[in-house]
Amino acid sequence: MSEAVAESTSVAAARLPKIAWGKGLVITDVDGNRYLDGSGGPAVYCLGHGNEEVNQAIKDQLDRIAHGYRYNFTSDPLEELTERIGRLCGGTLKQMVFVCGGSEAVESALKLALQYHACRGEMSRRRFISRERSWHGNTLGALALSGFRERRLSFEGALIEVPRLSPANAYRPPAGVAPEDVGRHCAQELEDKILEMGPETVAAYVFEPVVGAAGGVVPAPPGYAKRVREICDRHGVLVIADEVMCGAGRCGTWRALEHDGVFPDIMTVAKGLAGGYLPLGAAIYSDRVAGPIQAVDGGPQTGHTFTGHTAACAAGVAVQRIVEREGLVERVRVKGEAFKQTLADALSGIPQIGDIRGRGFFTGIEIVQDRGSKEPFAAEKALYLKIRSRALANGLICYPSGGNVDGIRGDTIIMAPPYNASDAELTEIATRLAKSLRRALTDIGA
Repeated sequence: MSEAVAESTSVAAARLPKIAWGKGLVITDVDGNRYLDGSGGPAVYCLGHGNEEVNQAIKDQLDRIAHGYRYNFTSDPLEELTERIGRLCGGTLKQMVFVCGGSEAVESALKLALQYHACRGEMSRRRFISRERSWHGNTLGALALSGFRERRLSFEGALIEVPRLSPANAYRPPAGVAPEDVGRHCAQELEDKILEMGPETVAAYVFEPVVGAAGGVVPAPPGYAKRVREICDRHGVLVIADEVMCGAGRCGTWRALEHDGVFPDIMTVAKGLAGGYLPLGAAIYSDRVAGPIQAVDGGPQTGHTFTGHTAACAAGVAVQRIVEREGLVERVRVKGEAFKQTLADALSGIPQIGDIRGRGFFTGIEIVQDRGSKEPFAAEKALYLKIRSRALANGLICYPSGGNVDGIRGDTIIMAPPYNASDAELTEIATRLAKSLRRALTDIGA
């Protein structure tokens, strides 16, 4: 991190407003300032804030018992949530380990993959493959997978070695590759790496179907996920889909990979699962993975004290009941393109808009210095931090991020409103974003 960026980050943190309460899309701080939550925080708050039905479900569970330890008890919330998720996932993705968030879900997914191969007598399969410009979480295992330079730097040397492939990004294709060939090229890169390492050493390939924080919402190119599935099947490698950010309905299908017509062997969900009402994530795995694990070990050797936390599962059940009852995933699918167009209309006339992309209510905006060359702004300008600051001043919460081009340069903004945001709220989000971006660009002399 450059000194300029570090200083900006420190100043921004020191001046953060203090939250007081929230209702729907509106958050109010202790000084009475109101903020429209255009990104659902970090793409978490799928129902907005202060939902009375969800709050009551949590209170009712707390009145009964907060937590029944998983080795002593099961519970109604745990069993209902397991059934709901299995039904929503489809296929044989019916087994799951509940944890407290996305990083733990990814860590559990890695352990499930290793345990699966061990139970099959393939102890040589200990390696993982992932991609650059990816983000999988803050545990050491999840961080090792991640191609997010700024978040890795302090921990280099202590992370397991994970080969990382080129980002599958049609807007910024690998050198010499046409945008329409990115999916084919990147899939072939995966097979080449598996063969180079030796298929017998590779446990799993881990990727985000729609890259979130590290790339600024980059959907898998057409055909990419199917090629990945075929390659991994050919070489006995498991497919792990990290859907912590893009899953649970955020992209207009409950599983993000459903859009690509592909089932993973293991997948992770978290953010939209309980909508931020209580910390909750899950590693979900197929019958293929469960069979050897159950036969040899009797169950997964991952989890912790708070796995399947009863009140957290009750929150998840309440959120998913509402999402299903109100048809919110379908609403996200139908309204997603319209929201993207609303953003494009509001941002029209800003020559620094390089790309607007995404699926459903998961939209990324890439800001460039020159649209023709796609040259990013210098990292020292810390544009993404200025966007965040200007947005807060204009009463908008968005999710800007930096370094998406080469780990140092590249500014993106993620917009991920709650699934039940009204049309008027979506329009207001776009209006405030455009105003904030114009002011931020002026701040850096663009």
